[in-house]
Amino acid sequence: QVHLVQSGGGLVQPGGSLNLSCAASEMIDSGYIMGWYRQAPGKERELVALITSAGTTTYTDALKGRFTVSFDNAKNTLYLQMNGLRPEDTAVYLCHVLIYDASGKSDAWGQGTQVTVSA
Repeated sequence: QVHLVQSGGGLVQPGGSLNLSCAASEMIDSGYIMGWYRQAPGKERELVALITSAGTTTYTDALKGRFTVSFDNAKNTLYLQMNGLRPEDTAVYLCHVLIYDASGKSDAWGQGTQVTVSA
């Protein structure tokens, strides 16, 4: 069972940038869908971005152009580069992986990391 460990996050001023990381505990050498989600206080968890083993990416429309998702196969690490941050981006950010192969499917969540955008 793969485990995900997140790093990055913290406090940033409006307009600033942050880069979140999500390291997988083992090589993911089968099909996968990896993603970033976020949950703000009092709100439901929402999708931020997805990336698949085929290299396709998907973003929530409101975040296109400001956030970029990527996966480094050599490091087994998922990234989320966030630019032009706004107070409304404040949330706990979580990474997720869905792995699928001939034996079935499995998934895992990262532990979450707080991102606070405030002057």
